[in-house]
Amino acid sequence: MSERERMDVAPANGAMGWSAVFFDAGETLVHPHPTFPDLFASVLAREGHTVSAETIRERIHVVSDRFRSAAEANELWTTSPEKSRRFWHGVYEIFLREVGVPNGDGLIDRVYAEFTDLANYALFDDVIPVLERLRSAGLTLGIVSNFEEWLERLLERLGVHELFDVRVISGIEGLEKPDPRIFLLAMDRAGVEPTRSVYVGDNPALDVEPARAVGMFPVLIDRRDRYLDAPGSRISSLEELPRIMGIT
Repeated sequence: MSERERMDVAPANGAMGWSAVFFDAGETLVHPHPTFPDLFASVLAREGHTVSAETIRERIHVVSDRFRSAAEANELWTTSPEKSRRFWHGVYEIFLREVGVPNGDGLIDRVYAEFTDLANYALFDDVIPVLERLRSAGLTLGIVSNFEEWLERLLERLGVHELFDVRVISGIEGLEKPDPRIFLLAMDRAGVEPTRSVYVGDNPALDVEPARAVGMFPVLIDRRDRYLDAPGSRISSLEELPRIMGIT
């Protein structure tokens, strides 16, 4: 059996061996509706700029690149509204430059307003069924996310806030992944051990690697097939998670 095959299923803890499952939020549980590129393109169209969602999609790496650089510099960009606004204004400015749209007349402010409007977010279709299945198996559920403090209100709006026993959000705690302390804080609040905890996230550097480093079992959710060669456990839908965990 290859190394990849060995990693495709969690260690032989089985359903009774796990105590908790923690999740990232953005692109794991929630997403801009219908998608980030579609929403961005619709805002530009409303402002008189014709840019296709596909053009935006081709440049989506701008976001992940900025996340990575922020983590490397320990910017803590989610920890205040001012820092968040500055971070996202920088991201949107790069996007506008890449697609040839002039930045002026408050355009970036209007883009930012759209992406901080709770009404413009939705759950992925697989979220509620899988969360309910995990809870029915007796597992503690939690969130560990680099997200602004308004994630709490978004979860309430989407009807899943009470499904999570623990919510550790960087915009509230002042810690951001990949800092191991944010994972340890979540497990401490849940009263669980790392070796009995699963962590699900969409970014290898911010989710998988630090979760593994603190002793958790990491699962990469790659909904858009961005990391086809990623080592370890990789799924494209949360529907695959119970199998990975040995829950039948």
